[in-house]
Amino acid sequence: MNIVAGVLEGMALVFQPLPLILIVLGVIIGIAMGAIPGMTATMTVAVLVSFTFGMEPTTGMMLLLGIYGGALFAGSIPAILIRTPGTPSAAATIFDGFPLSQQGKGGNAIGIATIASFVGGAISVVLITFISPQIAQFALNFRSPEYFALAFFGLTIIASVSGDSIMKGMITGLLGMLIATIGLDPTTGYPRFSFGITALTAGVQFIAVMIGLFGLAEAFNRYREGIDGIDVEQDVTDIMPTRADLSDIRNVTFTSSIIGTFIGALPGAGGDIASFVTYNEAKRWASNATPPFGKGNIRGVAAAEAGNNASTGGALVPTLTLGIPGDSVTAILIGALLVHGIRPGPGLFEQETGLVFSIFIGFFLVYVVILVLGLLGAHFWVRIINFPPQYLWPIIIVLCVVGSFALRGGIFDVWAMVLAGLLGFVMRMDDYPLAPMVLGLILGPIAEENLRRSLQLSEGSLDIFYTSPIAMVILLLSVVSLLSPFLAKRFTAN
Repeated sequence: MNIVAGVLEGMALVFQPLPLILIVLGVIIGIAMGAIPGMTATMTVAVLVSFTFGMEPTTGMMLLLGIYGGALFAGSIPAILIRTPGTPSAAATIFDGFPLSQQGKGGNAIGIATIASFVGGAISVVLITFISPQIAQFALNFRSPEYFALAFFGLTIIASVSGDSIMKGMITGLLGMLIATIGLDPTTGYPRFSFGITALTAGVQFIAVMIGLFGLAEAFNRYREGIDGIDVEQDVTDIMPTRADLSDIRNVTFTSSIIGTFIGALPGAGGDIASFVTYNEAKRWASNATPPFGKGNIRGVAAAEAGNNASTGGALVPTLTLGIPGDSVTAILIGALLVHGIRPGPGLFEQETGLVFSIFIGFFLVYVVILVLGLLGAHFWVRIINFPPQYLWPIIIVLCVVGSFALRGGIFDVWAMVLAGLLGFVMRMDDYPLAPMVLGLILGPIAEENLRRSLQLSEGSLDIFYTSPIAMVILLLSVVSLLSPFLAKRFTAN
């Protein structure tokens, strides 16, 4: 396949008035929806995908890709300003984004997030344009043992995001994993911890729990401290990062973009895993950073957002080359292509060369639009937190309720969100970190399902893990990741 010819054919399809308009429109819709806690990219794309059925395949994909990229980027806005991630993959952005907002540097944090999102998305698109088949072949080697190892590696990040008390982080991480076991057993289909309550057999939506932990709990905390006089006036003059800022985040942004792309290429991994992994790696390699990670370091924001947005390009690799969705949004994109009689898979690059490269080029333009709208609109986003707090926090509580209700259209998720908010509020009063619980909720089910499936394949033998080179390497990295916080403290003490 001639890549140059494919790029030219794709450009001819994308650089027309309607596709370009739909890219901009899609990004605007995505930003508007992604900034609302609970209104995920998956939900937004799922609601609007039917509008593309009457369009040409390329035209319809431009709208959906714009929504996809815009929503993932916008999840960082409430994560930075009000400590409530708009999308699950923005949870890691809270660690340093919100402390920056508390210091009055919300504008700077959004500017950094915008630049990192653009770089991450753009690098991922360039990478997949040239090495999609190679990445897909590597991802195809991942079976249950490798997925368990990857999930276990993600869980070891709990040690790095536990703050001053690793024990408290372990407790909240295990609590998250326990909550994730509620519902049907993934292997036998038998109800677990449902106590005869029908709604519990479907499990607890981790997005509802996340909205409660970070959104409602923060609102409760604001009212406890006294809602007047605790908000910080945000500086809107330093949105554009300085040359020193860009130099500071350069290496971590490029590294996180590459890591995020490869994690996104693993079917089912997604931006939430990518953002936590890239954040942890950035923190691990900058143990003496000033300010420390978790206290408002711009490299933490850049790492999380670059990894998060880079995963979107990576997710297109198995989607287009193998017909296997990289995440929940690309599963919807596959459905949209099937409606047009186009079946993703190994033959797509030969049969629909123009469409494939139009997707790559269109997605690159999506991130250009995100860069422009993100920086131009940052003044508006920052002013959200300068809104009178006696009106802002009641609105945020309402958005938390609306976002959790919209997940499945039932009141059960609202109650789950409220209970998670009360739990998060109590945990914050006793200085229990909340991030490990989110990691347990997201990665616990992946680890459990793949561990059990691996043991079934090996008839109970653990050999299946250390006879797989990929799984063995990941597990060794997990040990290093698990021990590094303890070793760092020991060396610092000496």
